[in-house]
Amino acid sequence: MSKLVIPRRTLVLGTAAAALVPAAAFAASPDLGKPAPNFTAVDSNGKTWSLADLKGKVVVIETTNHDCPYVRKHYTSKNMQTQQREAAAKGVVWLTSASSATGEQGHVTAAQANDLTKTRDAAPAAVLLDPQSKIARAYGATVTPHMYIIDANGVLVYKGGIDSIPSSNVADVPKAKQYVRVGLDELLAGKPIAESSTRPYGCSLKYPPSSS
Repeated sequence: MSKLVIPRRTLVLGTAAAALVPAAAFAASPDLGKPAPNFTAVDSNGKTWSLADLKGKVVVIETTNHDCPYVRKHYTSKNMQTQQREAAAKGVVWLTSASSATGEQGHVTAAQANDLTKTRDAAPAAVLLDPQSKIARAYGATVTPHMYIIDANGVLVYKGGIDSIPSSNVADVPKAKQYVRVGLDELLAGKPIAESSTRPYGCSLKYPPSSS
């Protein structure tokens, strides 16, 4: 089946038919090199997280929808979990944002989020519950997974895809350039991220109807 890849701030469709998200559903993507949008959210264990409280730490944000074939690609292959663990070992705070609206594909309760973390052997620092899509909207996220890296000064230094092959095929993972892994390595080595803005791909993010 053919897959459509279209520019950032628009949508990449998954393997099933999907409606385009109205442009008003999300804000313009924040600028690289500028302070990342602040947010406060409660995680699946009831802990409140604020980006402002994480200053001094490198942060990764991963939007997710467990029913999306593109998300499943990276969890089935263990690519996402491996990168989560690699990041944690380097002191990076990896936040998975469950930003699907209530009643939409990918929405999870706290219990469901914890069950997914356990069954997939995932290892984020936290799964943030974002049913009103506030985090996704602030970052202009359009798909799942949509990836962001924030440096220790709170500056957005990467936005885009997790890797370079926009497919839902697990076999493509080893062949792809892993943008987030490479970007984190460059950042932690004190270097600028060479490819700091890449084209995200995945399933359209399921925003609340009221945000259209």
